[in-house]
Amino acid sequence: MLKLESFIDHTLLKPETTSNDIRKLCKEAREYNFRTVCINPSYIELAVSELKNTDVAVGTVCGFPLGATRTEIKVYEAETAENSGASEIDMVANIGAIKEGAFELVKKDIARVRRALVGSTVLKVILECALLDDEEIESAAKIVADCGADFVKTSTGFFGGATLHHVSLLFNTVGKKTGIKAAGGIRDVKTVLAMIEAGASRIGTSSAVSIMEEYRNRSNNAGS
Repeated sequence: MLKLESFIDHTLLKPETTSNDIRKLCKEAREYNFRTVCINPSYIELAVSELKNTDVAVGTVCGFPLGATRTEIKVYEAETAENSGASEIDMVANIGAIKEGAFELVKKDIARVRRALVGSTVLKVILECALLDDEEIESAAKIVADCGADFVKTSTGFFGGATLHHVSLLFNTVGKKTGIKAAGGIRDVKTVLAMIEAGASRIGTSSAVSIMEEYRNRSNNAGS
């Protein structure tokens, strides 16, 4: 039986999120032993406290959700998040720069964030694939891998979700050099398994609990 929980970043990035919502998220992450929680930066310390002495890592976002903040701001965000206890950073690439082919700017943006973090901190770079064509995705993904990021990620979830086509495209382009994270619109076991089959090694979802319950029920029924 696939340990589905080990693929999942249990995600809550809504602007109306409260401290109690984060405590609930962390409680669920402890119960299901998800890979990480992925939260907004203002709640890092709370999540670190709630997940102390567990195997669940704390992840956060940087340049989120537009990717259009200045590079030095992204660097500051990433460093501050790391110093606050986050061990995984999901940064949004400069999408406008990708669209206009300003790839040196894209590379500088990602490379400076990577250099600012210690080597053990996981860096995922979001490309917002729904806003890009395949050629732009391939070019940007190669830059992500060359900059030493650990994952290239499909989406923030705010402007379109992950698709099997995009996951496959990313995997075929850079899958030998970096992990692939699928995120956005993933709400059931069938979709999770299809994303993993297409090459995703991490899944970001706000529906993690219902996905795990569906998966457990399916496994129990198969064994009965």
